[in-house]
Amino acid sequence: MAKIQMFFKAVYAGFMIGAGCIVYLSVENKLAGSLLFSFGLLTIVTQEFYLYTGKIGFVKKAWELVHMLIIIAGNYLGTLIASFASKAARLNISSTELVIAKLDKDITSVFVLSVFCGVMMYLAIDNYNKSKNIVFIIAPVMIFILSGFEHSIANMFYFNLSGIYSFRVFCYILVMLVGNGIGAKVFSLKAYWE
Repeated sequence: MAKIQMFFKAVYAGFMIGAGCIVYLSVENKLAGSLLFSFGLLTIVTQEFYLYTGKIGFVKKAWELVHMLIIIAGNYLGTLIASFASKAARLNISSTELVIAKLDKDITSVFVLSVFCGVMMYLAIDNYNKSKNIVFIIAPVMIFILSGFEHSIANMFYFNLSGIYSFRVFCYILVMLVGNGIGAKVFSLKAYWE
């Protein structure tokens, strides 16, 4: 696949994660918000968009990591567009309190919570691919949100919406990307033992 096509599919995926974040921030009930957020991942999977957390677990060769960098860049741009659009629409949402709470966590906690999210995202895609049952998309999304696991791409949206940018934010996003990747890869190794 051409890298430019991959990039644009990644932008769409980032935008859909942003849409999921918008609905999550828009409702008071966290259970309902986490359920509605899952529409973003359902759309990404059915439309064959490229989301880092949905793809990293399926990387088999080192050179494919270059694709992950393209996907991360596209995902980031998609979340940035979604955050700008929500500000332009003057939606009554804010992620500042959420972002401050995330930045108050120590780096080890952020890493561990990111690994857990990577596991959930890998299992969501792998189980859906095997069964075509949307419950396998919805349940892991609800689990990672309600448990406070750290999803690197969703957090890109929250940081962009809050307008909080710093070296610490950059480091936390980097740790989340690595943690999400490790969580996904650890569970993808099970295929080698079967």
